[in-house]
Amino acid sequence: MNAGDIMTRPAITVTPQTTIAEAARLMVNERVSGLPVTDADGAIVGIVTEGDLLHRSETGTAARHSRWLELLVGPGRLARDYVHAHARKVGEIMTTKVVSAEPGTELSEVVKLMEAHRVKRLPIIDGGRLVGILSRANLVAALADSLERAATATGATGATDDGEIRERILEAIQNEPWGPRASVDVTVTDGVVELYGTITDERERVALQVVAENVPGVKAVRDRLVWVEPISGIVIPAEGSEPPETP
Repeated sequence: MNAGDIMTRPAITVTPQTTIAEAARLMVNERVSGLPVTDADGAIVGIVTEGDLLHRSETGTAARHSRWLELLVGPGRLARDYVHAHARKVGEIMTTKVVSAEPGTELSEVVKLMEAHRVKRLPIIDGGRLVGILSRANLVAALADSLERAATATGATGATDDGEIRERILEAIQNEPWGPRASVDVTVTDGVVELYGTITDERERVALQVVAENVPGVKAVRDRLVWVEPISGIVIPAEGSEPPETP
């Protein structure tokens, strides 16, 4: 799946000459937290976000510094703070170094860009022109759609028999680099999975439950695992866990 598949189009935009009042009202009315800024040719020249509007004199949230801190940070920083508190036009406060992607950018790369640059949205550029915008909300919507399709597909295939469910779970554990296959066993009865054995890290407990939950036909997962503290050897069973019956 690529950026172009889930981006919002057309993107709601403003220009450098748009007033702060107009931009703020547009964010509220359209329920967006950021607006690409474009020139007359449709090329992106910046982006303005909610973060740029946090410290405003009108709301009493303008940045204030003590006298000694004013001397420390210098006139440049103070001038910048003044602009963000009192600017009237978008072009005066917008971020000009814009991180963007193309329609063909894979979503895995989109997420990397967002995390690396600590941004919540990416303008999507094609041929030098803005064609859409992709936000974290778009990614969540894509996830919801994918989960719904997966649930429908699983329901259509019907339940798998207990033996096959068990084999699939054990295979999935074996294929994971963290999987404690040698110390964990699984039983399945009428689609109800029980996890037995030992783990050496509590995080493996949830991971094993998630492995089981992702196998078609699983109705419930019961945790019978015990945690062995690797240094002391202290055994801590799961709450309500019981050892499997001896055949």
